[in-house]
Amino acid sequence: MSRYLPEPPHTHGGARHTAILLINLGTPAAPTASALRRYLRQFLWDPRVVEIPRPIWWLILNGIILTVRPAKSAAKYAKIWMDGGSPLKVHTERQAAALRQTLDRHGQQDVLLDWAMRYGEPSVATALDRLKRQGAQRILILPLYPQYAASTSASAMDAVAFWLLQQRNPPELRFVKQFADDDGYIAALAASVRAHWAEKPRTTQALLIVSFHGLPRRSLDLGDPYYCQCQKTARLLAEALALSPADYRVTFQSRFGKAEWLQPYTQATLEDLARQGVQRVDVLCPGFVADCLETLEEIAMECRAAFLDHGGKEFNYIPCLNRNPDWISALHNITTRHLSGWPLKAQSDRIAQQRATALAASVPSAHKSVGID
Repeated sequence: MSRYLPEPPHTHGGARHTAILLINLGTPAAPTASALRRYLRQFLWDPRVVEIPRPIWWLILNGIILTVRPAKSAAKYAKIWMDGGSPLKVHTERQAAALRQTLDRHGQQDVLLDWAMRYGEPSVATALDRLKRQGAQRILILPLYPQYAASTSASAMDAVAFWLLQQRNPPELRFVKQFADDDGYIAALAASVRAHWAEKPRTTQALLIVSFHGLPRRSLDLGDPYYCQCQKTARLLAEALALSPADYRVTFQSRFGKAEWLQPYTQATLEDLARQGVQRVDVLCPGFVADCLETLEEIAMECRAAFLDHGGKEFNYIPCLNRNPDWISALHNITTRHLSGWPLKAQSDRIAQQRATALAASVPSAHKSVGID
C-alpha cells in the first residue's frame, strides 16, 4: 500500500493554476454538546495549543474538560449562532466570496481561491485536495491571524505540512506568516473605529480598549513573538487615530486554566476601570478579522455585563473587520504582494503563445539558412 494519496488524473497541457487558501481557526458543526465535544477534542489535543506532556494532558482533557466544558460552550455558541452556522464560519466564507469578487475585478480570474478551518470543517486537507484537483500547482497559504503565534499560525502550517507529507507530486507553497503591521490592515482597523465614533461621538472620558486573545505567559518567555506584535498593532492603530497613551489600553482576553497568561486581562481591566469611575469604553478586538465566540459572546456579552455591573455606564463593542470593504482591499493587497513572481495562468498562456509564435516564425528562416527551400 502506497504511503501517498492517489494523484488526480494528469492531462498534458492542462491548467497550471495559482491558488490562495485562507485558513481560520475552526468551528463546531452545531451548538450542541456532542458537536462541541468533537471540536474541542481536536482543538485541545493539538500540541501547539496545549504544551503539556501528552499522557498527563490526555487524562485532564478526557477525564475532566471533555466531560464538563462541551455543554457550557454549546450554551454560549447557541447565543450567537447564525443561520449559516457559527459566526466565524459565516464571516470567513463571506470574506472569501468578497475576495473572489475583488480578484475578478482586478483581472485575476485565473487565481483559484478556497477557505478552510484548522479544526472542524471544511478541513485544511479537504480544501487543499480540492485545489489540487482543480489544477493548482502553486498555493499561497494565508492563515487569517494578523499576529503570529505558534498556537495559531504555526498550527495552520502544521496542517498543511501533514497534507504535504501525503503527496506524491506536491504543489509549490508559500505562507503568509503575519500581517500585524500591514498598512492596509491598520488603515481598515482605524477606519472601523472612526466609523463607530461618527455614530457615537467619542468623549474625552471614553477609553478605547484594544483586546487581543491571550496566550500563556510561558509562550512569551519561550520566544513567541505574539505579544510584541500585538503591542505593535495597537501602537500603529493609536498613531493612525492620533491617540495618546492615556486614550487607550491594550489587554488580553480568553484566559484558560490556572497558569499565568499575558496581562493585563481584559475583564479584570474593565472591572477596575469601572470602579475607578470610567463611564464609557469602546472595545475593539484587532486579533480577530472575523467575529466569533470570543468577540460576540465573551466581549460583547460577558465583558459588557462585567463593566456595567462594576459601575460603568456605556459599553460599546466595535465589530471585527468581517466583510468591511477596506479590509477586503487590504486582504487583496496582501495576497497579491505574496503572489508576486508566480505567473497567473493567463500570463503563462500568453508567454506560451508568444514562444510558439516566435518559434513558428523562426522555422522558415532556419530552413533557408541550410538550403532546404
